[in-house]
Amino acid sequence: MFEWAIWMIPLLPLLASVTIATVGRRWFPDQSHRLCIGGAIGACVFAFVVLIGVAAGDGTPILLGKNTPWISAGNVVANLSLRADGLSAVMLVMVTFIGSLIAIYSAAYMHGDPGYPRFFAAVSLFLFFMIGLVLANNFILLYACWEGVGLCSYLLIGFWFAKPSAAAAARKAFLVTRLGDIGLFIGILILWSQYGHSLEYDVVFANAQAGFLDQSVLFWACVCLFIGAAGKSAQFPLHVWLPDAMEGPSPVSALIHAATMVTAGVYLVARCTPLFGQAPDAQLLVACVGGFTALLAALIAVTQTDLKRVLAYSTLSQLGYMFLALGSGIHVGEHKLAGLAVTAAIFHLFTHAFFKALLFLGAGSVMHAMGNVIDMRQFGGLRKALPITHWTFLCGALALAGFPLLSGFWSKDEILATTYSAWRDGHGAGASIYALLFFSAIATAGLTAFYTFRAYFLTFWGEEKFPHEAGHHPHEAPAQMAWPLRILAVGSVGVGLILGPTHLFGHFLDANWFDHDFPNLVGPHGANWLLMLTSSAIALGGILLAYWMYVAQPDLPAQLAQRMATFFELSRDKFYFDEIYELLIVKPMTIIAHVCRIVDAYLLDGLVDLIGQIPAFVGFLARPVQNGLVQFYALLMALGLAGFVLSILLR
Repeated sequence: MFEWAIWMIPLLPLLASVTIATVGRRWFPDQSHRLCIGGAIGACVFAFVVLIGVAAGDGTPILLGKNTPWISAGNVVANLSLRADGLSAVMLVMVTFIGSLIAIYSAAYMHGDPGYPRFFAAVSLFLFFMIGLVLANNFILLYACWEGVGLCSYLLIGFWFAKPSAAAAARKAFLVTRLGDIGLFIGILILWSQYGHSLEYDVVFANAQAGFLDQSVLFWACVCLFIGAAGKSAQFPLHVWLPDAMEGPSPVSALIHAATMVTAGVYLVARCTPLFGQAPDAQLLVACVGGFTALLAALIAVTQTDLKRVLAYSTLSQLGYMFLALGSGIHVGEHKLAGLAVTAAIFHLFTHAFFKALLFLGAGSVMHAMGNVIDMRQFGGLRKALPITHWTFLCGALALAGFPLLSGFWSKDEILATTYSAWRDGHGAGASIYALLFFSAIATAGLTAFYTFRAYFLTFWGEEKFPHEAGHHPHEAPAQMAWPLRILAVGSVGVGLILGPTHLFGHFLDANWFDHDFPNLVGPHGANWLLMLTSSAIALGGILLAYWMYVAQPDLPAQLAQRMATFFELSRDKFYFDEIYELLIVKPMTIIAHVCRIVDAYLLDGLVDLIGQIPAFVGFLARPVQNGLVQFYALLMALGLAGFVLSILLR
């Protein structure tokens, strides 16, 4: 039964996508959402069935299609093989559950849009590729679905392709993530060069742990895999595409930031734990990039005025937290990467999906009521006009800020505890680096609480103010948009409280993900009360500071912006990364492309045209001989015969 359920999870969204794309516009242009929602909910039901089956098993992963050849190239045979274990089961539940709620919300949000069937066909295809990525049991199938996820993100970010900014954002996302994909592809090639007979996870990981791969080669393989993860999960320096991706519809933003696309990179590094565990330098690189990205994005978010961009930079920051955890594995016996680090990252990925989807859908509700205006300077005091949106957004904001006992509090503290453990148990320079990363994570936690509630207070508190696009009486979201907000609010409040104190999440992954070569990686551990109290105080301090600056003293931010003009401009302008990339990469490449165009148009095309003129020139030289005069031909024949006879006589 469980095997059948595994096949159904990707099949249902794929059938929905194909049906909508082929006959949706003709047969049910206004009801396309039904197939998308049905496919997502059906996949979610089967995902829970698989989760129960994995939990009831003995820890051995469920493998399907292991002997079903898909691609054969030389001595490499890639099977159409699917894998269900603790990690994939958790990811499947998260992707399909959040995806179902977003699809339901989208039905009302996208109502009346001329591209209605196209939108839901793309959403269903997005879910299919993300599910395939999670279920893949080898690097070839993972890479194929990886590229499919990138394609769907391009289609959905640029959904309103007639809008120049949306088309530009889609191109930017596609090109930047392709850079990361090249790294992933090279990493897979390195693994193939060492283990040419198989790219199945179990084979590659077992060979790495057996020491069959040189340490320097393994390091570069892990670095390349991480480059791919950094591209998809928008980590520095490939982070610039994600904020611009807000040009897509708000449900798309929620889908990309919470359930698909950006979570793929975190999943990849977590899945490749056995490889990174054998390459501590690569592991440290992951932690450093994650910690730096988390702090950088938080510093940018504190000055942004676009509500969705604040949330976008928040996603960058929280993903950085996850990579910080993945790179902060501590020594447990002979194992270099403890399951504690991976559990902390996946736990935060799981809770983050709830409150980040809630916040983006809440921002979409605000945008829906404000006539598509999302600049927080143009509206305010919306808590009375949008009561459901207000209370649900508040739940998401509290969870993101790490308010005590809410979901974000438990998962964030797991990451802080993991980083602290890496510092405490480290040696030499590594311990110093993890100490710096720990304090950076603490500072990021305070900034997160501040910028989150800055956005909340600017949107829902203060004097009631509506833009003219909203009319005089903006209305609350319809029921089809409001109920997903309510459900996600409950998850944002309660999921962490259910899974955090009991360590249920960690025990489940320990028993149903790692094989028998990784025993007892996630053991019970006592709470670090000092760390919990410290993080709680920092979260509350950030919330109170935001209240003081934007509610109690609303003139203070403008005064501080004048006094700290340099930092304010750096943060507001995103530390000029786009301009730097434009100067160092885009313009030189544009110049090279222009030079190549000139060379192609004038040199290469001219050379080809010249070669093409040679037959005409030869014909021009021979043309006088073919003049049509019989006596001229007779003369030539006589001269030829005379020349032949003369050559014979002179021999």
